[in-house]
Amino acid sequence: MVESSTDPTSSFLHDDELIRGIEMLFYAYRDFTSDPDEILQAYGFGRAHHRVVHFVGRNPGMTVTELLAILKVTKQSLNRVLSQLVAEEFIAQEKGSRDRRQRLLSLTAKGLTLFAELSGPQKARVARAYREAGAEAVAGYRKVLADLLNAEEREAVLKSVERP
Repeated sequence: MVESSTDPTSSFLHDDELIRGIEMLFYAYRDFTSDPDEILQAYGFGRAHHRVVHFVGRNPGMTVTELLAILKVTKQSLNRVLSQLVAEEFIAQEKGSRDRRQRLLSLTAKGLTLFAELSGPQKARVARAYREAGAEAVAGYRKVLADLLNAEEREAVLKSVERP
């Protein structure tokens, strides 16, 4: 349990406020993923497929090893999802030019369409929330999210999300 401070400006550190923040994250995640979940269901896909499509879409030409590092899943788990996305022609795999054992991943035209279909409702939801909260709140929100990241990975994650 986090100790309460007598400083009234730190009331957000009280246990009940921390629990409230955790619950809000759970509810926000539930609703944030609800639109893509519905779209994915029509394809017979799940959230793991969404994460793969998202990160391959944001990092064309990435290796399977890089994707594994981002997702932090087992090779077996990724292979099941990736094999399906490749077989259904959402993702293309090419051999690396320097290391032929590498598999470089990119979205196909069909994959790009799915990426846009999945991210569209989420971008609209985030845009609406950002608009309503204002620039200062958005900066604070980003700071909170950054500080929730594991310290040893924070710099790399922030660098990866800052690219265009």
